[in-house]
Amino acid sequence: MKTTLTIAGSDSSGGAGIQADIKTMTMNGVYAESVITALTAQNTTGVSAVMEVPKEFLIKQMDAVFTDIYPDAIKVGMVSSSALILSIVDCLKKYHAKNIVVDPVMVATSGARLIDEEAVETLKQKLLPIATVITPNIPEAEILANRKIITAQDMVDAARSIGDTYGCAVLCKGGHQINDANDLLYNDGKIQWFYGKRIQNSNTHGTGCTLSSAIASNLAKGYTLEESVQRAKEYISDALSAMLDLGKGSGPMKHNFNLSGKYSEMEEK
Repeated sequence: MKTTLTIAGSDSSGGAGIQADIKTMTMNGVYAESVITALTAQNTTGVSAVMEVPKEFLIKQMDAVFTDIYPDAIKVGMVSSSALILSIVDCLKKYHAKNIVVDPVMVATSGARLIDEEAVETLKQKLLPIATVITPNIPEAEILANRKIITAQDMVDAARSIGDTYGCAVLCKGGHQINDANDLLYNDGKIQWFYGKRIQNSNTHGTGCTLSSAIASNLAKGYTLEESVQRAKEYISDALSAMLDLGKGSGPMKHNFNLSGKYSEMEEK
């Protein structure tokens, strides 16, 4: 069985972060492992507190994973400090990790800032150059490319700038009112659009985590980057289309929309 590791923060509401990653990886047919970078107190209405794990403990988690059940792919999500980013990079290099998908989480859907300025620079200079692909949304791509993104051509220019600067593939996600649900992949000098329909569902908590985890899962199974992106987009579209409605704010999607079998059956008592 193929294995995929998520390195990210915990979401107490279960819709994003480690929890969303594990659900997504499981539903995409791989064995999920985790290294937790931070605990968050959050729900569908926002983040109220973040507690980062000590650097030494993060390294212990990484060592435990890589020396036993070696992952075929890695997803890196929320990492809020330079010290932790540097530790992650050192461990990934030490264990010759492959298929590294970086979701450069900087701001929560609710608007809460999740990473400081120093950490942004460390992310750019140390983590992005070892990534297979990064998956910024429009606000994150604007930070990484240091330019505004208004049009489809702006997405192309930003993705090319980021990819050429840091030597990685870039999936620029168009879900922030630009190009509807169309995403742009810049890979090895080539541009490819992945078209999708906007689903009228306001419960989008954890979509970024879910997409990057699905991409990593498919890379672990041996699909090409382009195939992995396409399969991940189809998965997230189906999860949103299931129209799960939980919480008082922007709720989670239904990661287990396609789960069937006797252990998933529910009877009203």
